[in-house]
Amino acid sequence: MHVTLSPSSVRGTARAPPSKSYTHRAILAAGYADEATVHDPLWSADTKATARAVEAFGGDVLRAGDDRLEVSGFDGRPAVPENVIDCANSGTTMRLVTATAAVADGTTVLTGDESLRSRPQGPLLEAIDDLGGQAFSTRGNGQAPLVVTGPVSGNRVSIPGDVSSQYVSALLMAGGLLEDGLEIALETELKSAPYVDVTLEVLEDFGVAARHTDDGFAVDGGQSYQAAGGSYHVPGDFSSISYLAAAGAVAGDESVRVRGVYPSAQGDSAILEALECMGADVAWDREEGVLEVSRSDLEGVEVSVADTPDLLPTIAVLGAVAEGDTHITNAEHVRYKETDRVSAMAEELGKMGVRTTEERDSLTVHGDDSSLEGAAVDGRGDHRIVMSLAVAALQAEGETRIAGGEHVDVSFPSFFDVLYDLGASLERSA
Repeated sequence: MHVTLSPSSVRGTARAPPSKSYTHRAILAAGYADEATVHDPLWSADTKATARAVEAFGGDVLRAGDDRLEVSGFDGRPAVPENVIDCANSGTTMRLVTATAAVADGTTVLTGDESLRSRPQGPLLEAIDDLGGQAFSTRGNGQAPLVVTGPVSGNRVSIPGDVSSQYVSALLMAGGLLEDGLEIALETELKSAPYVDVTLEVLEDFGVAARHTDDGFAVDGGQSYQAAGGSYHVPGDFSSISYLAAAGAVAGDESVRVRGVYPSAQGDSAILEALECMGADVAWDREEGVLEVSRSDLEGVEVSVADTPDLLPTIAVLGAVAEGDTHITNAEHVRYKETDRVSAMAEELGKMGVRTTEERDSLTVHGDDSSLEGAAVDGRGDHRIVMSLAVAALQAEGETRIAGGEHVDVSFPSFFDVLYDLGASLERSA
């Protein structure tokens, strides 16, 4: 699908979409449990992949209306899947359920689409081997397809922290089912650390004890997953909120108001601090869960995305309309997402008249040397690239045509509907 946007002002009220990160973890936690109801889930391409995986391991996920999932779990004893688990484009699904496969008594095969089959899984496979299981890449390159044979029996493992925090989250979620629990020592500094905090928060809500240690994390053994009152409520997603907040900052006429924005462990809430540092007009009522952002003159800043890789595309767009340079640092791990987001944003914004300087670990956007112009751009099959380019299009001179608009289904299926309702001029075509 192609989406063509014209310069627009936006205003009005939208609702924050549910968190993809929390939804993934909640569906799997409910699968680890006997049963649970997941309220307000994000039902997207990625989270459907996690639901299918839970079903492959012996659970059942029933969508009951638009606002909840009824999950019958496998009660801590995953079955050996009858078929290959297809994780589609969801890296979170693959990493979380690779650890689930290591608990099952038998062999599981996991794969995904072309993009997912290019993403690194090696450290997690090595950790499973070190714990007494067997795990390997069929191509011998640490990438899917993966073959995992369990059950693992060890209770201590070390793993690098600078490739993906999802390895740690996966092991923590599975570790509570092991008889002796699991201690995870970090070999390097943990990147995207707030995502592990999200995992710890979900574990606590499902009655599973896990904690930080001096050198990493630990989870007690022999535990059972059980949501308080049998229910879990998914909070709003700050990664998705970032696009609505950025739209308000660059094109807000009066203000863009977003409901359902409550404090949580999500690292991507840092987008609000970044906006304020750039001079945006931001008001957040945490108790009422209401965020308001309106257009203002922005100034370039230096922002580290060590813990918030998903924010790089949004911040790059803000830098394109700001005065001075916006220097996005600690960004090397952002290259290993659905696409290399550092290069993708440099190249696609370049088509729109934005000058950037790309280095291995950073992206600098030169706002003073840029003038946003409408252009034909490519979303690179990456939902976050598509949505950030759509925000840039609101301020570009002339029409912007984005290829691959359908990929917003991964995390924010209603994104273009919401943007249209806020006043954006856009058309969709095959």
